[in-house]
Amino acid sequence: MPVVSVVVVRPALGLTAAGWRAVTGGLPVLSLPGAAALSADLRAADVEVTDVPDAAAAGARADDVVCLASPPEAVELPGATVVVGSPQPAGSRLLEVVAVMDRLRSPGGCPWDAEQTHASLRGYLLEEAHEAYDAIVDDDPAGMREELGDVLLQVVFHARVAAEAAAERRFDVDDVAGDLVDKLVRRHPHVFSDAGPRDVEQVEAGWEEIKKAEKQRTSPTEGVSRSQPAASWGAALVRRAGRAGLSTPEPAELTVDSPEALGERLLAVVAAAEGRGWDVEDALREAVRRYAGELDAEAGAAAG
Repeated sequence: MPVVSVVVVRPALGLTAAGWRAVTGGLPVLSLPGAAALSADLRAADVEVTDVPDAAAAGARADDVVCLASPPEAVELPGATVVVGSPQPAGSRLLEVVAVMDRLRSPGGCPWDAEQTHASLRGYLLEEAHEAYDAIVDDDPAGMREELGDVLLQVVFHARVAAEAAAERRFDVDDVAGDLVDKLVRRHPHVFSDAGPRDVEQVEAGWEEIKKAEKQRTSPTEGVSRSQPAASWGAALVRRAGRAGLSTPEPAELTVDSPEALGERLLAVVAAAEGRGWDVEDALREAVRRYAGELDAEAGAAAG
């Protein structure tokens, strides 16, 4: 049997002509009628494809070939190696996520998805991020795979909503991806330009300098999320204040000798506060909010 492999088709999704040549090993590529869409994609990518009317015509070839076929056609080529799905580069299925979201938001799609806004979706973004965090803490790879997919859904969903906005507010998923690529390249000059090799400490310092130049922030609290848990918010402000040479709260004396013991001590504080009817999160949030105001005032006075 000269047909050495059968590719049961899916959309090519970005596989280059060179990629197809590498996959096929330079063998001629035939196409049965059920693979017409993929054949057109490959021809558009300058891959030479020869149409054949049926499996018998493919099998009659004297030379070794690769044959593109739909699933029903593939069974008519016994003895050939079956490759389920066209070979695709890493990340190609992200295009399918975008296509599915487009279908859900388009006329005839899902009425619930179609009526969502940035405001209605924002709670889900936090929820999914927390669930992904839990899966990482639990060292649950199956959970991580699922929950990271849910986080990805939120990114694609918000980008699709933004693509329908008025011109002055409009962006799409390619804008999001493009900005991310540009940022990663810009902030890694030791990888993508001639900054030379750096150790981790130098990389972190360089990252902060590049961010500082990009953002041109006038406030030490600008860009620190206020919606994160109060402990994380406070820690972020303390780190930023330390780097900027601004005041930090007087550290309490730690009488414990490990993070585990610290956790137990903090839990005991929570229990004591609960006994008095106090909300620890609210109390800490108010303290952090006051500290943020003090940092802004201090930075403003220094700038004046």
